[in-house]
Amino acid sequence: MLWPSTLFVTGTDTDSGKSYATGWLANKIAADNLKVITQKFIQTGNREFSEDIQVHRKIMGTGLLPADLIHITAPVIMSYPASPDLAARIDGVKIDLKLIDQATRTLSAEYDTVIIEGAGGLMVPVEEEYLTIDYIRERKLPAVLVTNGKLGSINHTLLSLQAIGNAGIDLFAVIYNPYFDKDKIIAEDTRNYIRGWLENHFPGTLFMEMTKI
Repeated sequence: MLWPSTLFVTGTDTDSGKSYATGWLANKIAADNLKVITQKFIQTGNREFSEDIQVHRKIMGTGLLPADLIHITAPVIMSYPASPDLAARIDGVKIDLKLIDQATRTLSAEYDTVIIEGAGGLMVPVEEEYLTIDYIRERKLPAVLVTNGKLGSINHTLLSLQAIGNAGIDLFAVIYNPYFDKDKIIAEDTRNYIRGWLENHFPGTLFMEMTKI
């Protein structure tokens, strides 16, 4: 497998399982004898440390890394559990995108692949008129979309795929997270439908199914 040097993981919604998928994906890449690290795009709902980075490291089995301790892997942390735009307004700060870019460059100098986990979905506002999808598009980052088998997921997934296609973003993979498979019939139909949609509309995009962690 030829893995990109940087990947941006986004989800169909806030609770799609992005953090678990990010850690799982890091292990997949590491299994190919590559040095891989994860980064949190913007962390909200925390004060001193990124809980999502902690989830990644637990899944990866590494413990906290030196870059974690000096916040290179989570350069922007805000206290209120909301969209980055709202959290920044509540905390009275301005999100420094250059700081995030610099963190990614620093990590890329040491690692073969940097996986950036986004905050929420593609259309989450970073600023009032600037969305997560704008950040991905401007930096030409290959995207990974995390989806699941919850009722309504097909709708959320197709809307996200449409947005990705319209923005001209390279969709590297769709990861199906089976954690939410409560109804076997719905889950199986969702997997098959999304896999077929990718074959027809995003040929070359990987469909990956997570193993339960």
